[in-house]
Amino acid sequence: MPSLPAIARRHTDLDEDDIGWLQGILADWQIIADLSFADLVMWLPDRQGGGYWAAGQMRPTTGPTAYVDDVVGSFVAHGRRPLVDTAYEHGRIAREGDPEWRDEVPVRVEAIPVRREGRVIAVIARNTNLLGVRTPSRLEINYLQTAGDLTKMIASGHFPAPGQRSDHADSPRVGDGFLRVDAEGRVVYASPNALSVYRKLGLTGDLAGHLLTDLTRDLVPPRKRPDEETLSAVLGARAHRDTEIGSGDIALIVRAIPLRPEGEHIGGLILLRDVTDLRRRDRELITKDATIREIHHRVKNNLQTVAALLRLQARRIDSEEATAALEEAVRRVGSIAIVHETLSQAVEEAVDFDEIADRLARLVTDVGLAPVRIRREGKFGMLLSEQATPLAMVLTELLQNAVEHGYPTDGSQPEEGGEIVMSAQRRGGQLEVSIDDDGRGLPDGFDLEDSPSLGLSIVKTLVESELGGHLTLGASPTGGTRADLSVPLD
Repeated sequence: MPSLPAIARRHTDLDEDDIGWLQGILADWQIIADLSFADLVMWLPDRQGGGYWAAGQMRPTTGPTAYVDDVVGSFVAHGRRPLVDTAYEHGRIAREGDPEWRDEVPVRVEAIPVRREGRVIAVIARNTNLLGVRTPSRLEINYLQTAGDLTKMIASGHFPAPGQRSDHADSPRVGDGFLRVDAEGRVVYASPNALSVYRKLGLTGDLAGHLLTDLTRDLVPPRKRPDEETLSAVLGARAHRDTEIGSGDIALIVRAIPLRPEGEHIGGLILLRDVTDLRRRDRELITKDATIREIHHRVKNNLQTVAALLRLQARRIDSEEATAALEEAVRRVGSIAIVHETLSQAVEEAVDFDEIADRLARLVTDVGLAPVRIRREGKFGMLLSEQATPLAMVLTELLQNAVEHGYPTDGSQPEEGGEIVMSAQRRGGQLEVSIDDDGRGLPDGFDLEDSPSLGLSIVKTLVESELGGHLTLGASPTGGTRADLSVPLD
């Protein structure tokens, strides 16, 4: 489905400021539809002048829909929507006409011109399914009255308001709690849900007749409410913005939309949402994240302790073969510790593997006997922890093998030393890694499947079983050895 900016740029003469104005209306699209009990469709004039393009659509959550199908992206010619023609050409709200029948459903249509800087740049059609119409309750009367004020503001160019809008992803909806205040900020009407929210704050009586700012100041301690300027602007409905307040264990998001149907401030719409459970879950998630990071930190410390013990044991053993085996174990444990150290500093269970790869390269070269440089090309990117740990062990083994078996340690190596290139790239859902050295290459008749090397056996098992990937070893174009690794990415 095409977006409003895409339709506007392709089919209309609207500039970027006009498009931004229309997007400001779409930001409160759901509120207007719910207050109206009606479907909203935004029509943009075609640059050729032959009709209109549907660039936005919203169905109400408070009543039955008048549109079963989506209409965004469709075109209607002049004369097919007489009320839309009238609203656009004369710049006034058009309501006359008999109901339209759609799929045996009577629909009342109202066309509202969207004015910006004295120009009509679009038309909003408000479509009400009359099968859902009945004698309105006091709540519904206040909804409709507020919707009428907002549509007048759209038609006169006073809506949307410039400046700050909702900062919360969990911004209040009409059904969460609805308040209407007068020009002084005194509550004229409060929905049952809004009354329930304030009773959770400690209110014992009714909301109607109270100055909302003063009442909230009495119920909410200073540390749980915003600064006085924000509190008065939002609860007095003088600024189009929102804020969060609370008392004890209660947390609320309060959002205000000032009402100026004739250009002068007459009061405002205030929406409330109890987000106590959401904030509690947020705190639990933060606690869990901190706990997970602490666990990774402790695992890293324990692994480093194990590595230190193995290193100490290696120094006390006279057998060169046993010492070499323990040193290999130290490197393997160290590579896992590096992953856990990175995870202990991460917010999510994913790590930047480029940093890990660089640290592994330093780990291998620091303990290697041959003078070898390891250079990384490309990027591994972010990897989940369950992939990062086995991949770290695989890289450690492959790099260590390249250093130990690819270059002589008897002093015959050139002074400038050798070079190992570790390359990584993502392609088609795969992480492709290669390790190229310019050493002396593989022995004649080498076969990975029949190799007695414990390190290569570990690498092959990790790649195939843990990572679900594929490993090949062969000759490098530089004359040394090349290891190619392909791992599927989640």
